[in-house]
Amino acid sequence: MKRSVLELWVGLFVLLGAVAIGFLAFRVAGGSSSLSADKTYTVYADFSDIGGLKTNAPVKSAGVLVGRVASIQLDPKSYQAKVAINLDSRYQFSSDVSAQILTSGLLGEQYIGLMQGGDTENLAAGDTISVTSSAMVLENLIGKFMTSFAEKNAGSSKSEDNPAAASATE
Repeated sequence: MKRSVLELWVGLFVLLGAVAIGFLAFRVAGGSSSLSADKTYTVYADFSDIGGLKTNAPVKSAGVLVGRVASIQLDPKSYQAKVAINLDSRYQFSSDVSAQILTSGLLGEQYIGLMQGGDTENLAAGDTISVTSSAMVLENLIGKFMTSFAEKNAGSSKSEDNPAAASATE
């Protein structure tokens, strides 16, 4: 009898641990949101490159969570990513608000940052944010740096091969 009570307690402890791990995994994955569906309005933004932006990614203004990415689709006419954004109805943004895709830290998750504009008219449900900045993709930046570096080295090697041409250009 003593053994069965001990097994019962061990089983409860293991079950409690599994529930705690499941809860933490759900929270880390962004499953918990303080935004409820009835207190949001949806706006849209078009980006030429969304990088690693995912559905349910945070939307922040001044570092404060103001919404979540609802969906991401490719527009078949413009071939741009059309991002649906659910914004908390407590936060009203002007119609000239700008949106850009930012990264938390060097290699962190990507999110949308909103910068309030100066217009007196507010965004309404279904409106499209017209001023957007796409994600900076690390691979593209490295490629541009390498191309620039190669062009610089190619230019300097031509000057070293022909000193007269180098002094004539100076």
